[in-house]
Amino acid sequence: MKVKSRTLLIIASFVWMIAGFNIVRIGLQAYQNHLSLLNVGLSVIVFCLFWFLIFHKLVIKHTIRIRNYGDEKQLFIKFFDVKSFIIMAFMMTFGILIRSLSLAPESFIAFFYTGLGIALFLAGILFGINYFKYPIN
Repeated sequence: MKVKSRTLLIIASFVWMIAGFNIVRIGLQAYQNHLSLLNVGLSVIVFCLFWFLIFHKLVIKHTIRIRNYGDEKQLFIKFFDVKSFIIMAFMMTFGILIRSLSLAPESFIAFFYTGLGIALFLAGILFGINYFKYPIN
């Protein structure tokens, strides 16, 4: 199914916000037993690392790539490139394994998932902002 290139930005927005929401939800559930000033501080550090070093740059990169498609219709999955899909699959697999095999303590899940999820959700918001900034033809 092909969509207008501008639509890829709103698809990316929803995908990232849904992923971010689900990751934050898992983190906050783990926080029920591990709420501390240290863990909140660690969540802030995780958020900053993922947002400023990875996701903010990634949103800019993909927005530029999508805008360069012009008015040409694209497959709806082209909100990501192949490399990003591979990274996403790795992150999901690794995250599932960490929790299902109890490879990390619940306190780690609390601060790490909360910080990561907020950064993901914010990336979704930025994709949405870029959708509304994209010129309508």
